Amino acid sequence: MTSNSGAILGLILQAGILAAVLDCAPARAEDVAQTCDVSDDLLTSESALPKVTDAVKAGHPLDILVVGSRSSTIASSETSAYPARLQAMLKEKLPSIAVNVSLQLEAGKTAEEVDAGLVKLVAEKKPTLVIWQTGTVDAMRSIDPDDFRAALDQGVTALQNAGTDVMLMNLQYSPRTDTMIAAPPYLDNLRAVAQQHDIPLFDRFAIMRAWNDQGDFDLYSASPGVELAKRVHGCIGSALSKFVISAARLGPAQQN
Repeated sequence: MTSNSGAILGLILQAGILAAVLDCAPARAEDVAQTCDVSDDLLTSESALPKVTDAVKAGHPLDILVVGSRSSTIASSETSAYPARLQAMLKEKLPSIAVNVSLQLEAGKTAEEVDAGLVKLVAEKKPTLVIWQTGTVDAMRSIDPDDFRAALDQGVTALQNAGTDVMLMNLQYSPRTDTMIAAPPYLDNLRAVAQQHDIPLFDRFAIMRAWNDQGDFDLYSASPGVELAKRVHGCIGSALSKFVISAARLGPAQQN
């Protein structure tokens, strides 16, 4: 890793977003402070999640696999990270459905390095939906954006051929690293691949930037601590649950 990449990683660690492995234990949605509004356009998608729709309408278990990096976790607070919050909130929205959200942590891996294990993961876990959170490591390592796009395309194709719904999630936003990481090419390629494959893209970057600009969170703080990370993850989990429900075209009849 270059010295610049090391400096970036240090800043992200200071922000309290990177952490230990999450086991996705249940969490209560009522524990989340609802102080983070998200505009409707960031909570909807023209692309659908048909397998999620079919599973819920048939009363089958909804198994979601998050393939993520360290920003999927919070140190010493496993149940507060966004995958666990997503599970808790989907259970509240879909009380008649068994919901399980698990995390496959791919810390420090580029999209190309993650690709190799995706088909095996789906074969083992048999998820209804894979949420692939990617882009941060590629941006930190300055991977060629065209190579990043090719890896995304290959990975999404493999997941779809394996028979699961796929959703992409882009980079997290931090004003402390915004000038050090050239995020736009990776954000653009994530959007392009999502459109190419007609799959939803959860725009975590835009959502977190809006929260920072609105003053909901001080993401520039040099020592934010675990409590800020818990609040951010809680809000991400809440927004993501709404996004999944919307993309699956699940109305009130299916939710209660």
